[in-house]
Amino acid sequence: MAANFGKNYKISIFGESHGSALGINIDGIPAGTELDLEFISQEMRRRAPGRSKLTTPRVEKDEFEILSGFFDGKTTGTPLAMIIRNSNQRSKDYSELKRKPRPGHADWSGFNRYNGFNDIRGSGHFSGRITASLVFAGAIAKQILKEKGILIAAHIKSVKDIEDRDFVESDITQENIDKLRNMTLPVLNEEIVEKIEKVVEKTREEKNSLGGIVELMVTGLPAGIGDPYFESMESELSRMIFSVPATKGIEFGAGFGITEMTGYEANDEMFYDEKGNIKSFTNNNGGIIGGITTGMPISFKVAIKPTASIEKAQKTVNLETKQNDILEVKGRHDPIIVPRVVPVLEAATAIVILDRVLENNKYSK
Repeated sequence: MAANFGKNYKISIFGESHGSALGINIDGIPAGTELDLEFISQEMRRRAPGRSKLTTPRVEKDEFEILSGFFDGKTTGTPLAMIIRNSNQRSKDYSELKRKPRPGHADWSGFNRYNGFNDIRGSGHFSGRITASLVFAGAIAKQILKEKGILIAAHIKSVKDIEDRDFVESDITQENIDKLRNMTLPVLNEEIVEKIEKVVEKTREEKNSLGGIVELMVTGLPAGIGDPYFESMESELSRMIFSVPATKGIEFGAGFGITEMTGYEANDEMFYDEKGNIKSFTNNNGGIIGGITTGMPISFKVAIKPTASIEKAQKTVNLETKQNDILEVKGRHDPIIVPRVVPVLEAATAIVILDRVLENNKYSK
């Protein structure tokens, strides 16, 4: 099973939503790296459920335990292993799902992939809970990247028809990033917070769910990181981002909107800035051309689908009776997953960027 990622900053994840534990093994952290454990804990809390009325009432503290590769506050250079023990399990909520696959979930596809042996409890290995391990690895990657002047930020771009403004490069400061990290609904225009809360609450009352779009930006990367074709920066980011459950689309820079432009409009014309750095007047290509960074910010948007588990009655099939059936999903579920996926997408991005930066360092003069 493809539970591994990376050539230089290598990760391997394991676990199930309602198993005894989940975790990750990380290889490639430079020896002597000092880890800010409080920062890592803060990142884990951002993803954890139970933070607000917008999330599932399931409470998991996501307290991590480092098993190896860390001594006297610094990494040893050997693989770093971490586990999170699941403490709030209610598997009885999912007993019906063994015979009635949930629409929108991986119950049916997973059943076929693993010949019926897949763990159905809380979606098992397909659960968004497994992303806690990605957040852990991403928090470490962020610390290493920050030392290199590379910053990663994300905000909720839209929920339903409620739109936030786009990032501009000047938004990406440590002060603004810290502000977004401390917001339950990380948006740039705070006037839309109440609107989002109201539409989410209305959707919850209707036993339904919502999705949304998250925008990310990476600054501080020099030109020349990445490769063409199969290991392009866009390819690697897309591969990782689509590994985050609920992701259904990604677009870089102007994205699909670039098809409405002429070549002259789409091309990012270039200039020397006051410091002698080569920049472009626009960033329609999202800071990546030919699979390689241009020195402009990497900019992309991610489409997150509505939470699949809803209490509204849905049509499905009964695998035991071989008949059509009706399913009403019970249990504890998010009416919207978008706020909790923001730190996951940041972490996933950090993992890829660090892996590519370390790869580039192998060939730099």
